[in-house]
Amino acid sequence: MGEGPLLRPVLPENTEFVILSFEGPDPYSNAGGLGVRVTELSRALADAGFRTHLFFIGDPEKPPIEAGGGRLILRRWGQWISRYYPNGVYQGEKQKLYDFHSSVPGVIADEVVAPARREGRTVVIMGEEWHTASTMCAISDLLHARGQRDQAILLWNANHTMGFENIDFGRLNFTTTITTVSHYMKHTMWLWGINPIVLPNGIPDRLLSAPPAEEVQAIRDVVAGDPMLVKVGRWDPDKRWNMAVHAVAGLKRMGLRPRFVCRGGIEPYEGEVLQTARSLGLSIYDVPKPETQDLAGWCAALADTRDADIINLKFFVPEHLLRLLYAGADAVLANSGKEPFGIVGLEVMASGGIAVTGATGEEYARAFENAIVLETDNANEIVTSLAYLREHPEEAARIRAQARVTAAEYTWARVVELLCKRIQLLSTSQNLSR
Repeated sequence: MGEGPLLRPVLPENTEFVILSFEGPDPYSNAGGLGVRVTELSRALADAGFRTHLFFIGDPEKPPIEAGGGRLILRRWGQWISRYYPNGVYQGEKQKLYDFHSSVPGVIADEVVAPARREGRTVVIMGEEWHTASTMCAISDLLHARGQRDQAILLWNANHTMGFENIDFGRLNFTTTITTVSHYMKHTMWLWGINPIVLPNGIPDRLLSAPPAEEVQAIRDVVAGDPMLVKVGRWDPDKRWNMAVHAVAGLKRMGLRPRFVCRGGIEPYEGEVLQTARSLGLSIYDVPKPETQDLAGWCAALADTRDADIINLKFFVPEHLLRLLYAGADAVLANSGKEPFGIVGLEVMASGGIAVTGATGEEYARAFENAIVLETDNANEIVTSLAYLREHPEEAARIRAQARVTAAEYTWARVVELLCKRIQLLSTSQNLSR
Protein backbone atom coordinates (compact mmCIF):
# COMPACT_ATOMS: atom_id res chain seq x y z
CA MET A 1 0.00 0.00 0.00
CA GLY A 2 1.32 3.42 -0.93
CA GLU A 3 1.36 6.27 1.50
CA GLY A 4 -0.51 9.53 1.07
CA PRO A 5 -3.59 10.37 -1.00
CA LEU A 6 -4.43 8.40 -4.10
CA LEU A 7 -5.25 11.59 -5.99
CA ARG A 8 -3.33 14.83 -6.09
CA PRO A 9 -5.31 17.35 -4.02
CA VAL A 10 -6.17 20.65 -5.66
CA LEU A 11 -5.27 23.22 -3.02
CA PRO A 12 -4.28 26.90 -2.94
CA GLU A 13 -0.81 25.76 -1.87
CA ASN A 14 -0.19 23.79 -5.06
CA THR A 15 -2.50 25.33 -7.70
CA GLU A 16 -3.18 28.74 -9.19
CA PHE A 17 -5.55 29.81 -11.96
CA VAL A 18 -5.41 31.95 -15.08
CA ILE A 19 -8.61 32.96 -16.90
CA LEU A 20 -8.50 34.47 -20.39
CA SER A 21 -11.53 36.33 -21.68
CA PHE A 22 -12.40 39.24 -23.92
CA GLU A 23 -15.04 40.38 -21.45
CA GLY A 24 -14.44 41.15 -17.79
CA PRO A 25 -15.65 43.02 -14.70
CA ASP A 26 -15.24 46.61 -15.98
CA PRO A 27 -18.45 48.20 -17.35
CA TYR A 28 -16.40 48.85 -20.52
CA SER A 29 -15.67 45.13 -20.76
CA ASN A 30 -19.00 43.64 -19.70
CA ALA A 31 -21.28 43.08 -22.68
CA GLY A 32 -23.26 40.02 -21.60
CA GLY A 33 -23.21 36.67 -19.86
CA LEU A 34 -19.50 36.07 -20.49
CA GLY A 35 -18.51 39.13 -18.46
CA VAL A 36 -20.70 37.97 -15.58
CA ARG A 37 -19.34 34.41 -15.77
CA VAL A 38 -15.63 35.26 -15.68
CA THR A 39 -16.09 37.96 -13.04
CA GLU A 40 -17.94 35.70 -10.63
CA LEU A 41 -15.86 32.58 -11.35
CA SER A 42 -12.59 34.44 -10.75
CA ARG A 43 -13.98 35.89 -7.51
CA ALA A 44 -15.13 32.46 -6.35
CA LEU A 45 -11.70 30.96 -7.04
CA ALA A 46 -10.04 33.78 -5.11
CA ASP A 47 -12.52 33.39 -2.26
CA ALA A 48 -11.59 29.69 -2.12
CA GLY A 49 -7.98 30.74 -1.54
CA PHE A 50 -6.55 30.29 -5.05
CA ARG A 51 -4.34 32.95 -6.61
CA THR A 52 -6.27 33.85 -9.75
CA HIS A 53 -5.19 35.97 -12.73
CA LEU A 54 -7.96 37.35 -14.96
CA PHE A 55 -6.75 38.62 -18.37
CA PHE A 56 -9.38 40.64 -20.25
CA ILE A 57 -9.87 43.64 -22.55
CA GLY A 58 -10.09 46.32 -19.89
CA ASP A 59 -11.16 49.89 -19.42
CA PRO A 60 -8.36 52.08 -20.84
CA GLU A 61 -8.66 54.49 -17.91
CA LYS A 62 -8.05 51.89 -15.19
CA PRO A 63 -4.73 50.41 -13.97
CA PRO A 64 -3.28 47.72 -16.26
CA ILE A 65 -2.65 45.47 -13.25
CA GLU A 66 -4.90 45.58 -10.22
CA ALA A 67 -4.26 43.21 -7.33
CA GLY A 68 -6.04 45.06 -4.58
CA GLY A 69 -4.16 43.19 -1.89
CA GLY A 70 -6.14 40.01 -2.46
CA ARG A 71 -5.74 36.77 -4.38
CA LEU A 72 -7.53 38.06 -7.51
CA ILE A 73 -5.21 39.83 -9.95
CA LEU A 74 -6.88 41.74 -12.79
CA ARG A 75 -4.77 42.09 -15.97
CA ARG A 76 -6.36 44.62 -18.33
CA TRP A 77 -5.21 44.00 -21.90
CA GLY A 78 -5.23 46.02 -25.08
CA GLN A 79 -5.79 49.31 -23.28
CA TRP A 80 -3.71 51.21 -25.80
CA ILE A 81 -6.14 50.05 -28.48
CA SER A 82 -9.25 50.62 -26.35
CA ARG A 83 -8.38 54.30 -26.05
CA TYR A 84 -9.23 54.59 -29.76
CA TYR A 85 -12.50 52.66 -29.24
CA PRO A 86 -14.36 54.11 -26.23
CA ASN A 87 -17.71 52.41 -26.88
CA GLY A 88 -16.99 49.01 -25.40
CA VAL A 89 -15.05 45.80 -25.55
CA TYR A 90 -16.10 44.67 -29.06
CA GLN A 91 -15.39 47.96 -30.80
CA GLY A 92 -12.06 47.49 -32.61
CA GLU A 93 -12.46 43.75 -32.12
CA LYS A 94 -9.97 42.62 -34.79
CA GLN A 95 -7.16 44.84 -33.52
CA LYS A 96 -7.76 43.76 -29.93
CA LEU A 97 -7.86 40.10 -30.92
CA TYR A 98 -4.51 40.33 -32.74
CA ASP A 99 -2.89 42.11 -29.81
CA PHE A 100 -4.28 39.59 -27.31
CA HIS A 101 -3.12 36.58 -29.31
CA SER A 102 0.36 37.94 -29.98
CA SER A 103 1.23 39.21 -26.50
CA VAL A 104 -0.65 37.26 -23.82
CA PRO A 105 1.11 33.85 -24.21
CA GLY A 106 4.57 35.23 -23.46
CA VAL A 107 3.38 37.12 -20.40
CA ILE A 108 1.63 34.05 -18.99
CA ALA A 109 4.71 31.89 -19.59
CA ASP A 110 7.14 34.43 -18.09
CA GLU A 111 5.12 35.99 -15.29
CA VAL A 112 2.82 33.19 -14.15
CA VAL A 113 3.90 29.71 -15.22
CA ALA A 114 7.66 30.08 -14.71
CA PRO A 115 7.48 31.36 -11.10
CA ALA A 116 4.69 28.89 -10.24
CA ARG A 117 6.82 26.05 -11.57
CA ARG A 118 9.77 27.14 -9.43
CA GLU A 119 7.47 27.14 -6.40
CA GLY A 120 6.01 23.71 -7.17
CA ARG A 121 2.53 24.88 -8.20
CA THR A 122 0.42 23.75 -11.12
CA VAL A 123 -1.14 26.49 -13.24
CA VAL A 124 -4.65 25.89 -14.57
CA ILE A 125 -5.19 28.12 -17.62
CA MET A 126 -8.81 28.56 -18.71
CA GLY A 127 -9.74 30.24 -22.00
CA GLU A 128 -13.28 31.48 -22.66
CA GLU A 129 -15.10 31.51 -26.00
CA TRP A 130 -13.75 31.70 -29.53
CA HIS A 131 -11.64 34.82 -29.05
CA THR A 132 -9.20 32.89 -26.87
CA ALA A 133 -9.08 29.59 -28.80
CA SER A 134 -6.00 30.38 -30.91
CA THR A 135 -4.34 32.04 -27.90
CA MET A 136 -4.77 28.85 -25.86
CA CYS A 137 -3.13 26.83 -28.65
CA ALA A 138 -0.26 29.34 -28.77
CA ILE A 139 0.17 29.12 -24.99
CA SER A 140 0.40 25.33 -25.21
CA ASP A 141 3.00 25.53 -28.00
CA LEU A 142 5.10 28.09 -26.13
CA LEU A 143 5.03 26.17 -22.84
CA HIS A 144 5.97 22.97 -24.66
CA ALA A 145 8.90 24.70 -26.37
CA ARG A 146 10.12 25.96 -22.99
CA GLY A 147 9.70 22.62 -21.22
CA GLN A 148 6.92 24.01 -19.02
CA ARG A 149 3.87 22.31 -20.49
CA ASP A 150 3.86 19.42 -18.03
CA GLN A 151 3.01 21.65 -15.07
CA ALA A 152 0.13 23.44 -16.72
CA ILE A 153 -3.44 22.25 -17.28
CA LEU A 154 -5.19 23.97 -20.17
CA LEU A 155 -8.98 24.19 -20.42
CA TRP A 156 -11.02 25.98 -23.06
CA ASN A 157 -14.70 26.68 -22.41
CA ALA A 158 -17.59 27.20 -24.82
CA ASN A 159 -20.41 29.33 -23.44
CA HIS A 160 -22.21 29.16 -26.80
CA THR A 161 -21.47 28.33 -30.45
CA MET A 162 -20.86 31.91 -31.59
CA GLY A 163 -17.61 32.17 -33.55
CA PHE A 164 -17.14 28.40 -33.89
CA GLU A 165 -16.35 28.90 -37.59
CA ASN A 166 -13.15 30.69 -36.49
CA ILE A 167 -11.84 27.77 -34.42
CA ASP A 168 -9.46 25.02 -35.50
CA PHE A 169 -11.10 22.37 -33.32
CA GLY A 170 -8.61 19.67 -34.25
CA ARG A 171 -5.73 21.75 -32.89
CA LEU A 172 -7.72 23.09 -29.95
CA ASN A 173 -8.85 19.62 -28.87
CA PHE A 174 -5.24 18.40 -29.06
CA THR A 175 -3.75 21.21 -26.99
CA THR A 176 -6.52 21.75 -24.40
CA THR A 177 -9.33 19.98 -22.59
CA ILE A 178 -12.59 21.42 -23.90
CA THR A 179 -15.43 22.21 -21.50
CA THR A 180 -18.90 23.67 -21.81
CA VAL A 181 -21.71 24.90 -19.57
CA SER A 182 -24.60 22.45 -20.07
CA HIS A 183 -25.54 19.08 -21.50
CA TYR A 184 -27.48 20.93 -24.21
CA MET A 185 -24.18 22.50 -25.29
CA LYS A 186 -22.36 19.18 -24.93
CA HIS A 187 -24.78 17.50 -27.31
CA THR A 188 -24.65 20.48 -29.70
CA MET A 189 -20.87 20.28 -29.82
CA TRP A 190 -20.98 16.65 -30.85
CA LEU A 191 -21.83 18.06 -34.30
CA TRP A 192 -18.26 19.48 -34.36
CA GLY A 193 -16.79 16.15 -33.27
CA ILE A 194 -16.14 17.44 -29.75
CA ASN A 195 -17.18 15.72 -26.51
CA PRO A 196 -16.64 18.40 -23.85
CA ILE A 197 -16.72 18.14 -20.07
CA VAL A 198 -19.72 19.93 -18.53
CA LEU A 199 -18.92 22.60 -15.94
CA PRO A 200 -22.08 24.64 -15.33
CA ASN A 201 -22.39 28.32 -14.68
CA GLY A 202 -23.42 29.54 -11.25
CA ILE A 203 -24.48 32.51 -9.20
CA PRO A 204 -22.72 34.22 -6.29
CA ASP A 205 -23.83 33.38 -2.76
CA ARG A 206 -24.84 36.98 -2.13
CA LEU A 207 -27.80 36.60 -4.49
CA LEU A 208 -29.40 33.98 -2.25
CA SER A 209 -30.49 36.54 0.33
CA ALA A 210 -33.98 37.90 -0.32
CA PRO A 211 -34.12 41.57 -1.38
CA PRO A 212 -35.86 43.87 1.12
CA ALA A 213 -39.61 43.30 0.93
CA GLU A 214 -40.47 46.97 1.37
CA GLU A 215 -38.21 47.95 -1.56
CA VAL A 216 -39.70 45.23 -3.74
CA GLN A 217 -43.17 46.53 -2.97
CA ALA A 218 -42.09 50.11 -3.74
CA ILE A 219 -40.99 49.03 -7.23
CA ARG A 220 -44.23 47.09 -7.75
CA ASP A 221 -46.30 50.06 -6.67
CA VAL A 222 -44.59 52.51 -9.01
CA VAL A 223 -44.72 50.18 -12.03
CA ALA A 224 -48.32 49.22 -11.22
CA GLY A 225 -48.56 46.46 -13.81
CA ASP A 226 -51.28 43.84 -13.90
CA PRO A 227 -49.23 41.79 -14.50
CA MET A 228 -45.75 43.29 -14.14
CA LEU A 229 -43.30 41.70 -16.60
CA VAL A 230 -39.53 42.11 -16.83
CA LYS A 231 -36.95 41.13 -19.45
CA VAL A 232 -33.18 41.79 -19.45
CA GLY A 233 -30.81 40.75 -22.23
CA ARG A 234 -29.16 41.70 -25.48
CA TRP A 235 -31.34 42.93 -28.32
CA ASP A 236 -30.91 39.70 -30.24
CA PRO A 237 -33.44 37.51 -32.12
CA ASP A 238 -32.29 34.47 -30.10
CA LYS A 239 -33.63 36.18 -26.98
CA ARG A 240 -37.13 36.04 -28.52
CA TRP A 241 -37.96 39.68 -27.82
CA ASN A 242 -40.77 39.68 -30.37
CA MET A 243 -42.33 36.69 -28.61
CA ALA A 244 -42.28 38.70 -25.37
CA VAL A 245 -43.83 41.73 -27.04
CA HIS A 246 -46.61 39.62 -28.58
CA ALA A 247 -47.27 38.15 -25.12
CA VAL A 248 -47.72 41.66 -23.69
CA ALA A 249 -50.20 42.43 -26.44
CA GLY A 250 -52.01 39.14 -25.78
CA LEU A 251 -52.38 39.90 -22.08
CA LYS A 252 -53.72 43.33 -22.96
CA ARG A 253 -56.34 41.77 -25.26
CA MET A 254 -57.49 39.69 -22.28
CA GLY A 255 -58.49 42.92 -20.59
CA LEU A 256 -55.47 43.08 -18.28
CA ARG A 257 -53.10 46.03 -17.85
CA PRO A 258 -49.64 44.54 -18.35
CA ARG A 259 -46.56 46.70 -18.01
CA PHE A 260 -43.33 45.40 -19.49
CA VAL A 261 -40.05 46.67 -17.99
CA CYS A 262 -37.16 45.82 -20.28
CA ARG A 263 -33.42 46.46 -20.55
CA GLY A 264 -31.56 45.56 -23.72
CA GLY A 265 -28.09 46.38 -24.97
CA ILE A 266 -26.90 48.68 -27.73
CA GLU A 267 -27.70 46.32 -30.61
CA PRO A 268 -29.63 47.66 -33.64
CA TYR A 269 -32.24 44.90 -33.34
CA GLU A 270 -33.91 47.10 -30.71
CA GLY A 271 -35.48 49.15 -33.50
CA GLU A 272 -37.18 46.13 -35.05
CA VAL A 273 -38.54 44.95 -31.68
CA LEU A 274 -39.95 48.35 -30.77
CA GLN A 275 -41.50 48.73 -34.22
CA THR A 276 -43.21 45.37 -33.72
CA ALA A 277 -44.53 46.65 -30.39
CA ARG A 278 -45.93 49.80 -32.00
CA SER A 279 -47.60 47.76 -34.75
CA LEU A 280 -49.40 45.84 -31.99
CA GLY A 281 -50.69 49.07 -30.50
CA LEU A 282 -48.27 49.12 -27.54
CA SER A 283 -46.91 52.40 -26.24
CA ILE A 284 -43.24 52.79 -25.27
CA TYR A 285 -41.47 55.08 -22.83
CA ASP A 286 -37.66 55.35 -22.84
CA VAL A 287 -36.30 55.86 -19.34
CA PRO A 288 -32.95 57.72 -19.14
CA LYS A 289 -30.40 57.19 -16.39
CA PRO A 290 -31.85 58.37 -13.05
CA GLU A 291 -30.27 61.30 -11.26
CA THR A 292 -29.45 59.02 -8.34
CA GLN A 293 -28.84 55.28 -8.44
CA ASP A 294 -30.88 54.45 -5.36
CA LEU A 295 -34.44 53.40 -4.62
CA ALA A 296 -35.76 56.97 -4.60
CA GLY A 297 -34.06 57.75 -7.92
CA TRP A 298 -35.30 54.55 -9.56
CA CYS A 299 -38.87 55.08 -8.36
CA ALA A 300 -38.82 58.68 -9.58
CA ALA A 301 -37.61 57.58 -13.01
CA LEU A 302 -40.23 54.83 -13.26
CA ALA A 303 -42.99 57.18 -12.12
CA ASP A 304 -42.31 59.27 -15.22
CA THR A 305 -43.32 56.40 -17.48
CA ARG A 306 -46.98 57.48 -17.23
CA ASP A 307 -49.22 54.89 -18.85
CA ALA A 308 -46.73 53.25 -21.22
CA ASP A 309 -47.13 49.56 -21.95
CA ILE A 310 -43.38 49.10 -22.39
CA ILE A 311 -40.89 50.75 -20.04
CA ASN A 312 -37.55 50.71 -21.86
CA LEU A 313 -34.64 51.27 -19.45
CA LYS A 314 -31.84 53.08 -21.31
CA PHE A 315 -29.19 52.84 -18.61
CA PHE A 316 -26.92 50.29 -16.97
CA VAL A 317 -29.08 48.63 -14.33
CA PRO A 318 -27.21 47.91 -11.08
CA GLU A 319 -27.54 44.55 -9.42
CA HIS A 320 -29.70 45.77 -6.54
CA LEU A 321 -32.33 47.26 -8.86
CA LEU A 322 -32.30 44.13 -11.02
CA ARG A 323 -33.06 41.99 -7.99
CA LEU A 324 -35.92 44.26 -6.97
CA LEU A 325 -37.36 43.99 -10.49
CA TYR A 326 -36.93 40.20 -10.53
CA ALA A 327 -38.57 39.74 -7.14
CA GLY A 328 -41.35 42.23 -7.80
CA ALA A 329 -42.35 41.00 -11.24
CA ASP A 330 -45.16 38.56 -11.79
CA ALA A 331 -42.83 36.96 -14.32
CA VAL A 332 -39.35 37.57 -15.74
CA LEU A 333 -39.15 36.59 -19.41
CA ALA A 334 -35.83 34.76 -19.79
CA ASN A 335 -37.41 33.09 -22.81
CA SER A 336 -34.48 32.58 -25.16
CA GLY A 337 -34.97 30.11 -28.00
CA LYS A 338 -31.49 28.60 -27.69
CA GLU A 339 -29.83 29.32 -24.38
CA PRO A 340 -26.53 27.55 -23.68
CA PHE A 341 -27.12 27.80 -19.93
CA GLY A 342 -29.15 30.81 -18.83
CA ILE A 343 -27.66 32.67 -15.88
CA VAL A 344 -30.52 35.21 -15.85
CA GLY A 345 -33.04 32.48 -15.03
CA LEU A 346 -30.99 31.40 -12.02
CA GLU A 347 -30.57 35.00 -10.86
CA VAL A 348 -34.34 35.44 -11.04
CA MET A 349 -34.92 32.26 -9.04
CA ALA A 350 -32.40 33.30 -6.38
CA SER A 351 -34.31 36.58 -5.96
CA GLY A 352 -37.53 34.65 -5.37
CA GLY A 353 -38.90 35.56 -8.78
CA ILE A 354 -40.77 33.51 -11.36
CA ALA A 355 -38.52 32.80 -14.34
CA VAL A 356 -40.09 32.05 -17.72
CA THR A 357 -37.32 30.11 -19.48
CA GLY A 358 -36.76 28.27 -22.72
CA ALA A 359 -36.16 24.53 -22.82
CA THR A 360 -32.56 24.21 -24.01
CA GLY A 361 -29.64 24.85 -21.65
CA GLU A 362 -31.77 25.76 -18.62
CA GLU A 363 -31.32 22.32 -17.02
CA TYR A 364 -32.18 23.71 -13.60
CA ALA A 365 -35.71 24.76 -14.67
CA ARG A 366 -38.65 22.38 -14.13
CA ALA A 367 -42.05 23.31 -15.53
CA PHE A 368 -44.54 24.57 -12.93
CA GLU A 369 -42.26 23.32 -10.16
CA ASN A 370 -39.61 26.05 -9.91
CA ALA A 371 -40.19 27.99 -13.16
CA ILE A 372 -42.33 28.30 -16.27
CA VAL A 373 -40.63 26.36 -19.09
CA LEU A 374 -41.64 27.20 -22.66
CA GLU A 375 -41.74 24.36 -25.16
CA THR A 376 -42.74 26.44 -28.20
CA ASP A 377 -42.11 29.87 -29.69
CA ASN A 378 -45.81 30.74 -29.53
CA ALA A 379 -46.43 33.85 -27.42
CA ASN A 380 -49.75 32.33 -26.33
CA GLU A 381 -47.79 29.86 -24.19
CA ILE A 382 -46.57 32.81 -22.10
CA VAL A 383 -50.05 34.36 -22.01
CA THR A 384 -51.83 31.19 -20.85
CA SER A 385 -49.13 30.33 -18.29
CA LEU A 386 -49.32 33.77 -16.68
CA ALA A 387 -53.13 33.73 -16.77
CA TYR A 388 -53.04 30.37 -14.97
CA LEU A 389 -50.70 31.70 -12.26
CA ARG A 390 -52.91 34.77 -11.85
CA GLU A 391 -55.88 32.52 -11.15
CA HIS A 392 -53.82 30.22 -8.88
CA PRO A 393 -51.70 32.48 -6.64
CA GLU A 394 -50.84 29.54 -4.39
CA GLU A 395 -49.06 27.94 -7.36
CA ALA A 396 -47.10 31.13 -7.99
CA ALA A 397 -46.05 31.27 -4.32
CA ARG A 398 -44.94 27.64 -4.39
CA ILE A 399 -42.88 28.19 -7.57
CA ARG A 400 -41.16 31.21 -6.00
CA ALA A 401 -40.24 29.22 -2.89
CA GLN A 402 -38.93 26.21 -4.81
CA ALA A 403 -36.99 28.48 -7.16
CA ARG A 404 -34.88 29.76 -4.28
CA VAL A 405 -34.15 26.18 -3.17
CA THR A 406 -32.95 25.31 -6.67
CA ALA A 407 -30.80 28.43 -6.98
CA ALA A 408 -28.89 27.47 -3.83
CA GLU A 409 -27.70 24.33 -5.65
CA TYR A 410 -25.98 26.39 -8.36
CA THR A 411 -23.60 28.69 -6.54
CA TRP A 412 -20.15 29.52 -7.87
CA ALA A 413 -18.67 27.95 -4.74
CA ARG A 414 -20.20 24.63 -5.82
CA VAL A 415 -18.94 25.15 -9.37
CA VAL A 416 -15.40 25.63 -8.02
CA GLU A 417 -15.73 22.37 -6.05
CA LEU A 418 -16.71 20.52 -9.24
CA LEU A 419 -13.92 22.22 -11.20
CA CYS A 420 -11.34 21.03 -8.68
CA LYS A 421 -12.61 17.46 -9.01
CA ARG A 422 -12.23 17.67 -12.80
CA ILE A 423 -8.72 19.04 -12.38
CA GLN A 424 -7.88 15.98 -10.30
CA LEU A 425 -8.87 13.84 -13.28
CA LEU A 426 -6.71 15.89 -15.63
CA SER A 427 -3.79 15.87 -13.17
CA THR A 428 -3.90 12.08 -13.15
CA SER A 429 -4.06 11.99 -16.95
CA GLN A 430 -0.97 14.23 -17.17
CA ASN A 431 0.86 12.22 -14.50
CA LEU A 432 1.32 15.26 -12.29
CA SER A 433 3.00 14.41 -9.01
CA ARG A 434 0.92 13.98 -5.91
